[in-house]
Amino acid sequence: MALNTTNKYGRITISDEAVAMIASQAAGDCYGVVELVSRRLSDNISRLFNRQIYGKGIKVLTAENIIYIDIFVVLKLGVSVEAVKESLISTVKYTVERFTGMRVKEIKVNVVGLRV
Repeated sequence: MALNTTNKYGRITISDEAVAMIASQAAGDCYGVVELVSRRLSDNISRLFNRQIYGKGIKVLTAENIIYIDIFVVLKLGVSVEAVKESLISTVKYTVERFTGMRVKEIKVNVVGLRV
């Protein structure tokens, strides 16, 4: 699916992949995040061939121009997991809403592991 909107300049369509790239970049910049972990086999295969994976660790679902995001992340050992999760949610929500102009209804943060 994709996000669609219309303004005085015409119709704008934003793909789920574009939203995932923006969310991935915002999540990767948060303090305490070591790595975003992909949950797709195709991303793991691409990693073997040293290809750049855009939107890694992010799953985006759009329904009626409302965005739902799942984030799969490895956190730094010793940080407050709840504080980092709250920071991730607020940062990704603000960034995606600002980029798309659409509402983010839900963000789920899945902590896959901890790393030094």
